[in-house]
Amino acid sequence: MASTTATPLGTHPGDYIDDVMNQVKAKNPAEPEFHQAVQEVLDSLRLVLKRHPEYQSGRILERIVEPERLIMFRVPWFDDHGAMRINRGYRIEMNSAIGPYKGGLRFHPSVNLGILKFLAFEQVFKNSLTTLMMGGGKGGSDFDPKGKSDNEVMRFCQSFMTELSRHIGPDTDVPAGDIGVGGREIGFLFGQYKRLRNEFTGVLTGKGLNWGGSLIRPEATGYGCVYFAAEMLKTRKDSLDGKLCLVSGSGNVSQYTVEKLLDLGAKPISLSDSSGAIFDPDGIDREKLAWVKELKNARRGRIREYADRFKKATFKPADGALDHNPLWTIKADCAFPSATQNEINAKDASNLVSNGVKVVAEGANMPSSADATKTFLDAAILYGPAKAANAGGVATSGLEMAQNSMRLSWTREEVDKRLHGIMASIHKTCFETAETYGTPGNLVNGANIGGFLKVANAMLDQGLV
Repeated sequence: MASTTATPLGTHPGDYIDDVMNQVKAKNPAEPEFHQAVQEVLDSLRLVLKRHPEYQSGRILERIVEPERLIMFRVPWFDDHGAMRINRGYRIEMNSAIGPYKGGLRFHPSVNLGILKFLAFEQVFKNSLTTLMMGGGKGGSDFDPKGKSDNEVMRFCQSFMTELSRHIGPDTDVPAGDIGVGGREIGFLFGQYKRLRNEFTGVLTGKGLNWGGSLIRPEATGYGCVYFAAEMLKTRKDSLDGKLCLVSGSGNVSQYTVEKLLDLGAKPISLSDSSGAIFDPDGIDREKLAWVKELKNARRGRIREYADRFKKATFKPADGALDHNPLWTIKADCAFPSATQNEINAKDASNLVSNGVKVVAEGANMPSSADATKTFLDAAILYGPAKAANAGGVATSGLEMAQNSMRLSWTREEVDKRLHGIMASIHKTCFETAETYGTPGNLVNGANIGGFLKVANAMLDQGLV
């Protein structure tokens, strides 16, 4: 096992980064997603430490990879048959150097400590890039809301919030929704917080519009990802107009990615879920999108039904035996992976590049493996990493927090304008930072370094905390 002792201060920056990475793996075993996220950021920071030795002497890297607080708790609840059920709840409060912890809650059977630490770590830099004053956190449970009644979901959420309420607040930690946590769950969680604390505050984002929510919040991650892709194309004097676009997933992010692509004249041709993927050569127009929203949001059906409804579409069932995802073999101009982490492997990335994809904008969190990311960068395509391209959701959560603080509600047009401006600003930061540190066009380095610098400087200002 690698040593976890402190690296001598005179160590060469490259060796120092390697030592920090070895410490992360030794102290956090069996957490591959967290290792992957940290490795990507540390690799970018090799370019930074040569110019900024104060980050090494201030032990910023050792501190930034360690959560400020890690909360894990039991969540007991009764199902509709009166049987006791037990799940595990988490909240990772990763970094509060630039503001209260901010990040979603995920309810899904795959939730574990390593996945939440990776998400919380990514959130720190994503939130920094938005220009808003938000720290980074993440949380959730291995509870699966699928197949549960509204009353079961309510009882679980009330039990979950009974413990979580001790650790959050509008100036401390402001959770939001994520996979498995939509408007229904946010409502139940907020109601229990209000009941326990006897106060109506902006402690959660993603709230209903008639009790403190913000317009554009449900659409924000998808809209923002498309805005980011448009900004990337502008650097090559191009636009999304007429582009064939692959979109994975079929939930909130995917639906509103398709919607904004249609607004900007593109032609989305795919969607997916755990059952497989659909390909529609005629494109997913507004009528078809409305049908998908009803299928997924109201009926909670499977995307394979799309091919039954729209006869020119084909359905490709998921096949775990394959070394690639058939969705990414379809010829297109742009790809918007919007389902889950590591959904694009090296083979998928190679297929996308060889089939002519020129733009990849990540709507999900870390949907590309490390090898896939390298393939995109080596091919010099326009590649928007998740911590930049999908920051629209948390950016609009920040706008919801601002509206709550002022007891105001902005119009749809005003929120959308602010979101568009934030995404343009994020792209500008990534683009210019990549150039400043000698890797023009590499928005992975631009996002990692741009997000890091603001947080690291705040940490130095605040002393050893």
